[in-house]
Amino acid sequence: MIRRSTTIVLVLAAAALLRAAPEASLAASPPKQEGLAIVVNQSNAVDDLSLAELRAVFLGERSHWPNGRRITLVMMEQGQPEREAILREICRLSEADFRRRILQGLFTGEVLVSPKTLATPVGVRKFVFNVPGAIGYLRPEDVDASVKVIRVEGRLPSDTEYSVRISERPER
Repeated sequence: MIRRSTTIVLVLAAAALLRAAPEASLAASPPKQEGLAIVVNQSNAVDDLSLAELRAVFLGERSHWPNGRRITLVMMEQGQPEREAILREICRLSEADFRRRILQGLFTGEVLVSPKTLATPVGVRKFVFNVPGAIGYLRPEDVDASVKVIRVEGRLPSDTEYSVRISERPER
């Protein structure tokens, strides 16, 4: 009798786990991600950058566009998910390591200008629109016709194999 009761309890427990498993796997699934658009001024002739070229731009190792115009990097403020995605996916550095690298580069002369930091996507978009050598990043929904989205490794943010990704904003 005890053996039969134990078997029934075990079967019921297994059935409960199987019913709960789909819900648990949904809760554990990674957040959906979208491409983060790299944007430049409309007058910029550059249409595509490799990840290595983009990394050199964001780390201040590349200071001029092919036409000779100075590159002006604009970034979101520290703590913004867009900035965290750029540091993770392009620079491959933590926030502290990025700041240290920029400061060291400014001190040694390897970096001529530190990135311009703005608080909002609208600010980034307006800055890129107004500064011919500017480069920045925006979520696709924050892009409009005032800026130009460039390809990264030949791909746009809407492409499935695009490499610069960020978690989507939660539904409001």
